[in-house]
Amino acid sequence: MTIEELIKSSETELSEKFQKADEISEYNQEKVLKAFNKRSIALRHFNATTGYGYGDDGRFMLGEVFADSLGAESGIVSPALLSGTHALTVALFGVLRTGDAVLSVSGMPYDTIRGVIYGEGNGSLKDFGISFDCTPLTKDGKFDKARIQEDISRLGTKLKMVYIQRSRGYELRDAFTIAEIEDICSFVRSLGFKGCIFADNCYGEFVEKYEPCDVGVDVAVGSLIKNPGGGLAPTGGYIVGKNDYIDKIGKRLTAPSIGNEVGSYAYGYRLFYQGLFLAPHTVNQAIKGSLLIGKCMEKLGYENFPNLDKTPSDITRAIRFDTAEQLCAFIQSVQEASPVDSFVTLEPWDMPGYDSKVIMAAGCFVEGASIELSADAPVKEPYTAYFQGGLTYEHCKYALKKMLNKLL
Repeated sequence: MTIEELIKSSETELSEKFQKADEISEYNQEKVLKAFNKRSIALRHFNATTGYGYGDDGRFMLGEVFADSLGAESGIVSPALLSGTHALTVALFGVLRTGDAVLSVSGMPYDTIRGVIYGEGNGSLKDFGISFDCTPLTKDGKFDKARIQEDISRLGTKLKMVYIQRSRGYELRDAFTIAEIEDICSFVRSLGFKGCIFADNCYGEFVEKYEPCDVGVDVAVGSLIKNPGGGLAPTGGYIVGKNDYIDKIGKRLTAPSIGNEVGSYAYGYRLFYQGLFLAPHTVNQAIKGSLLIGKCMEKLGYENFPNLDKTPSDITRAIRFDTAEQLCAFIQSVQEASPVDSFVTLEPWDMPGYDSKVIMAAGCFVEGASIELSADAPVKEPYTAYFQGGLTYEHCKYALKKMLNKLL
């Protein structure tokens, strides 16, 4: 079978899943459009502002449109939130106080947030007297309710936040579905927990019809150079949730005395609004690309997650390789298929925030934008590449041909 025949047969077998992805995209596009209509978004909301940004209606309405689109009461969307990790940090410090305890019910969080949680002398949660416990997942990567109940009971009244990481990070598990998040929210509430349920929503926006805040999460956080920026947002992050939490977080983003009343952006907000509008379609393209790559790799005998019998719950796909050489070749082929810096030969390097060398393909229009075609991996066993993004299905398909040519 030729590469072209492999791809064509895989597309045919995926037709029902592609149709399902289209239905979700159509639903979410309507939801986002209604959010724009509800807030009467006009050209003036795209205007640049300077200085303090008092009365910056574009900034304020951007937060409201994001909140409406993501099932929340209010939101903060800002280019001053430099990454997903930064947005998570601001939100955590906005909600938590010295002596508080946090319980991650989804196991150990992603690498780059660990220094924020456990760092020594760097201004971490630990430095401020905030404890952070983790309940391990079950062997099949699911919430362990029995152990969660034990940990919630053990932490008692100190427990002020239950933390959920929706995506897999560098773990070989599936991203959590909205149904699973709804179930665990109901479960922890049934145990009498009255604090903040907090979700790292990175890579998950618009993959399903509903969002974490629709199903019981109090605060959800993400990056604009992932799903909700639609490939157009040049930087930034978002924090959405219940009004009282967003008010507290705003006082940490700026200053306790001024909160969400200030903030300007001299370059204007059009790309943020337009990126959100395009996000449901862009995510759909990435999901279809992920499914196609997963199907072809599966046919060639490569284990990958999520399994093709499941509907994806985020835009990432983990693919296992036998050797470091195969892993690096796969990542390099993604770079070679990129519109930017395709000529670069990638090498593993000591990337800040990680405990091993990382190889990363990101030939993107926006630096590091993982809604664009990208892939990365820690170069250690098990040799697993984490692939995500793709602004167009056609680009994903082209990149797949590059990958297969190199691997075969």
